[in-house]
Amino acid sequence: MATLVDIPEELIPLQGFLAEGMGLVEGRMQKQLASDLPPVQRLCKHVERYHGKMIRPALVFLSGLASRGEDRVPTVHDEKAVVIASVCEMVHLATLVHDDVLDEADTRRRTQTVNSLRGNEAAVILGDYLFSAAFNLCSQLSDQRTSLRIAEVGMTLCAGELLQLDHREDFSLDEPTYFEIVKRKTASLIGAACELGARHAVGTSGESPARLERFGMALGVAFQIQDDLLDLTGDQAVVGKSLGKDLEKGKLTLPIIHHLASAEATQRGRTLAILADATGERFGDAHTRGGLLRSALEQTGSIEHARGVAEGLVREAREAIAPLKETPAKKMLNLMADAVVTRSW
Repeated sequence: MATLVDIPEELIPLQGFLAEGMGLVEGRMQKQLASDLPPVQRLCKHVERYHGKMIRPALVFLSGLASRGEDRVPTVHDEKAVVIASVCEMVHLATLVHDDVLDEADTRRRTQTVNSLRGNEAAVILGDYLFSAAFNLCSQLSDQRTSLRIAEVGMTLCAGELLQLDHREDFSLDEPTYFEIVKRKTASLIGAACELGARHAVGTSGESPARLERFGMALGVAFQIQDDLLDLTGDQAVVGKSLGKDLEKGKLTLPIIHHLASAEATQRGRTLAILADATGERFGDAHTRGGLLRSALEQTGSIEHARGVAEGLVREAREAIAPLKETPAKKMLNLMADAVVTRSW
């Protein structure tokens, strides 16, 4: 994500350090996922295209550096940090593969999804393979507390997804329940990446791991809100994945929840009819329905409301790490936080 913003000259060495770290993570993942079975190997090679900006590995590295409070950028990457970063990214990839099945998405990172390429059965098993590979790698660390934390996050992710599934087409969904879903299925892994990066760097002493976890949790919720907005207002060619899936699958997001709570009765009824019209027989095709919905959300200020909430969460994230020493890593974390609400992908 840091590459989406202008990097001050003083942070260029740190950017190089992160780029080198991403290369090490990709190499470790390829080694961990390697299979002697050609069909498995082909699918693992395909899912490599799902790599975006590798936010979670970057957060592992940056959280460790920020926690140590060192001004100088290291010249060598710590092996354990590379493992933790690789584990977090593999767990993330597994959730993407499974999400595409649930959403029946056909595009991810501007490439064909596994489920559209090989079917839901192959995609589900590949997601399981990625989860298993992540846990296998994590268990190789001498400190099993990291494995326990990752396993806990895995359960939290699944619980969040199950909660969201339980509320599909629930047009009475409220904001507290929405935030509970998002904290579990999106923010929990980002928070853990920050916490584990910091905890590895400084151990259990000090308050920086807790601060970095709070940073990651706030960042994760803000990131998901921006995703919700892009699903409604984004350009698929820029975003790089199938859009409109939240509406199609009856998943209420923050802008819609706010709109339904704020709209007058007639408008609310019309919006509910649009949401319920999954086939498009009444309101035309998906593009037409999307346009009608965006117009309704603008009338109640719901898009701006969601943006305001995301911006507030970014401020919370920055405040969480404010007491940490001013270092290049901390500056990069703050840049990443700001980029969450300005990105168009």
